[in-house]
Amino acid sequence: MTMELWIIYLFAAIGLSLTPGPNGLLSLTHGVRFGARRTVFTVLGGVIGFLVLVAASLAGLGALLAASESAFTIAKWVGAAYLVYLGLRLWKAPPPAVSTVAAGGDARGDGAARLFLQGFLVAASNPKAMIFFAAFLPQFMVPEAGFWTQFVVLGGTFAVVEFIYELVLAGMAQRIAPWLSRHGRWFNRVTGSMFVGIGGIMATASRV
Repeated sequence: MTMELWIIYLFAAIGLSLTPGPNGLLSLTHGVRFGARRTVFTVLGGVIGFLVLVAASLAGLGALLAASESAFTIAKWVGAAYLVYLGLRLWKAPPPAVSTVAAGGDARGDGAARLFLQGFLVAASNPKAMIFFAAFLPQFMVPEAGFWTQFVVLGGTFAVVEFIYELVLAGMAQRIAPWLSRHGRWFNRVTGSMFVGIGGIMATASRV
């Protein structure tokens, strides 16, 4: 890939990351509830999930989901169900305390592995993202390059951009912690409803 083409891809990746999505919302929510330091595990999970989708798209699975109605339907419902579950769990969560958030902790003590897994599942269970990558990445692929070269350049660039973006969201969440000490329950319910809504939209999504 030439430097000019990579720069175009970089700006495209930044635009894609800035598009509102469930992983950005999850990073913002976890930044509020657990602190930016612990939300790094959520962000890493999401980035790894996206790398799995990039690898699968480069390997042709994105085209399979786009071509097979049954495969897309199964993947769509699994992803939608998980987002709804996450939204309902967040709806019932207690409001975060300012002191707890500032210390980077949570009263219920969700571990790093659970935060990582949530970020990973939200990213990896989104079939629309895989199809988007399947349609988006070929525009920047170089036929002469091998799979791993393409994966390192395309996947690595997007991973770095997404990591920075989600980490910024988590860091910004700390600034609204005092407000959340008074209105945290409503924040949980609004963001929980958004997760349920995104899951509902995903469940009704078509392949195109």
